[in-house]
Amino acid sequence: MKRKVIALLCLALIALAGAFGQTKKVELKFAWWGSQVRHEATIQVIELYQKLHPNVSISYEFAGFDDFWMKMTTMAAGGQLPDIMQQDYSRITEWQSRNLLEPLNPFVQNKTINLSDVAKPILDSGTINDKLYAISAGSNSYAMMLDVDAFKKAGIPLPSQDWTWEEFEKIALQLHEKLGIYGIGGGFEVDELAWKANYLSDGQFLYSDDGKSLTYKDDTLLVNFLKMLQRLIKAGAAPTYQEYMSTFGGTTGNVQMDAIVTGKSAIEAVWSNQVVTVATAAGSGRNFAVIHIPRHKKTGLPGNFLKPSMFLSITSQSKNKEEAAKFIDFWTNSVEANLILNAERGVPISAKVRDALKQTVSPINKVVFEYMDRVAKDAAPTPPPEPARHAEIRANVYVPLIREQVFYGVLTPEEAARQLRIQAMEILKRP
Repeated sequence: MKRKVIALLCLALIALAGAFGQTKKVELKFAWWGSQVRHEATIQVIELYQKLHPNVSISYEFAGFDDFWMKMTTMAAGGQLPDIMQQDYSRITEWQSRNLLEPLNPFVQNKTINLSDVAKPILDSGTINDKLYAISAGSNSYAMMLDVDAFKKAGIPLPSQDWTWEEFEKIALQLHEKLGIYGIGGGFEVDELAWKANYLSDGQFLYSDDGKSLTYKDDTLLVNFLKMLQRLIKAGAAPTYQEYMSTFGGTTGNVQMDAIVTGKSAIEAVWSNQVVTVATAAGSGRNFAVIHIPRHKKTGLPGNFLKPSMFLSITSQSKNKEEAAKFIDFWTNSVEANLILNAERGVPISAKVRDALKQTVSPINKVVFEYMDRVAKDAAPTPPPEPARHAEIRANVYVPLIREQVFYGVLTPEEAARQLRIQAMEILKRP
């Protein structure tokens, strides 16, 4: 009887110890922007992580780029930000200045996030005032995606990596003339990167080092670029802004509607991490090449630069920062996770992961990897992150002036470029 009592007490103690030793349940939330392809791959990675860590439950949401930032701004005001948010190079300074991002240095120092085989310049891109606020989800650069079969059908050789804007315009017109489709599928008038790239190709950053002014006083480069786009639209070699927004998806992120996907254009301006998504949407049997964006003939300098495609950050409002850091470590260092992600957010930053993927990636991924290798050898210096007021300039000045008023014929390129410079300077000088 005594032995039985002792045995029962032992079993009770074991059960009690097990109860106290159970892993704490953790709930995380992750938010990102992107296409359906990104959405599906990210969910698969989340499910894999949950399978490996049964105590962790991760909820999520995603949206198109513009809608994402509106949602995050609203959530920030209510103290409801997700634990992990996708962050952008053009927004990181703004969000850090509002104390909405958590410094990641402690998690790197205690090895919760292992960055031992990540190059320093990649880490520097997410560093502000010597503190790491964001970890790159992949290396990226702007690119021109070419429909190889359309070029062959038109009898036009593929352009060289160092082609100029003059060559680009000529080729776009020839493609339209010979094939009856658009030479370029639109988008340059939408993305303010073209504003930055034109000045990079002239040897200038867009913003001063202190982020309190623009670096240029001459609008000629931007004016000439806008006039070139107007000529292409007038000739039928590029869609109107209205058609780009309605017929070809515009800023919705619906890649299925892209002109190059539907065979209605032979060239598309994309970020390198979007190439796989676009090619996948286009379907099997399509052949694409990826080259640098054009540069200025006078300087010969590239307008391309190496950029974090996007970042992963932990928000200061997170209640589970340590667990969020563990997920970011998994995202960065797991080969299995990155095989699922398929470099859609850019070339992985971990050398170990990158080497593993090179052995298994699809032909179109290899095209992207080779392109990024070329850009690494032929690129402008990476500009510092945009100042905190860049988002305001983009939303309240660039979009209405350049996207809408120029391409709806309300303002001339000269007047729009002048107003952009003046209004941007006023915003940057505000205390």
